[in-house]
Amino acid sequence: MLAARPAPAQETPPPVLSEAEKAARVADVIDAHILPRFAALAETTAHLADVARAHCTAQDTELRAAYDAAFDAWISASHLRFGPTETDTRAFALAFWPDTRGATPRSIAAMIAAEDPAVQSPAAYAEVSIAARGFYAMEALLFDDTLSVAGNADYRCALLQAMSADSAATSAAILAEWQDSYAEEMMTDGPRYRSRTEAVQVLYKVLNEGLEFTADTRLGRPLGSFERPRPTRAEARRSGRSWRHVMLSVASLEDLALRLAGDDAALGDDLTGAFEHALTVGGDLDDPVFAGVIDPTGRLKIEILQQSVQAARAVVRGSLGPRLGVAAGFNALDGD
Repeated sequence: MLAARPAPAQETPPPVLSEAEKAARVADVIDAHILPRFAALAETTAHLADVARAHCTAQDTELRAAYDAAFDAWISASHLRFGPTETDTRAFALAFWPDTRGATPRSIAAMIAAEDPAVQSPAAYAEVSIAARGFYAMEALLFDDTLSVAGNADYRCALLQAMSADSAATSAAILAEWQDSYAEEMMTDGPRYRSRTEAVQVLYKVLNEGLEFTADTRLGRPLGSFERPRPTRAEARRSGRSWRHVMLSVASLEDLALRLAGDDAALGDDLTGAFEHALTVGGDLDDPVFAGVIDPTGRLKIEILQQSVQAARAVVRGSLGPRLGVAAGFNALDGD
């Protein structure tokens, strides 16, 4: 009779963070991740609105540079979909995408055809269809071959100015709410956050969902299926920004993950390895709008990028979540 083998030794899982340690993580995320990103968004959208007042033609290089800078700032903050970004549907007012039914070009075409007077008043423009507001609406107006030359040029100019001013006002409102009250609420026991565990839970949730959105939507939508790839579903393809959004998002989410990991060196190394691998894979991809999804070789490269983002998410869920003592919980992306 064989003697029973001793059970293999199991590593002791690291202890869950204390409330004080969680408070330090939350404070660092607010001060070094959240507030700088929304400050950059407010600054760049204000600059875009200023530029649009003087340079409103679709081909103007200064206008497009200002647009790119503002859109970059939004993508770097776009995972922070809670609190002030959700008030008055501000996040959707800045970024209505995916637009599964083509509402954005249809809404803009209708406004141009009717020369909708809402462009004359910021308050009125804030009430127009959400599909005609924000970065994707500006992209359609500036980069769509039909919309960029439709109707009256003076009206298109006024429309762009209204869009950019509206985005600047929305961004300023998000930053002001964070600075005036919401940052303090995340750090204080009260009706919104009863503990720092709840605040960490929210931050972990947006990290997890941000990675999921990049893998499943930013990359998954153009990938479609092998039999039916969908290159025209790539995000911001008109302006050639699809790949850029993936890279900006992954880099920003890495920063959030590492700040939540804090001084846990081993965990930080695991996270850095996973995120940097995704960024390296993405950096080797020469396909700004994921047009390669229709070609087997190009498709494989994009699938590998998607898998690398999913692998980073697996490390977040398998290692960071348990260390923080939280789980992903309800996922707004599921539509449940």
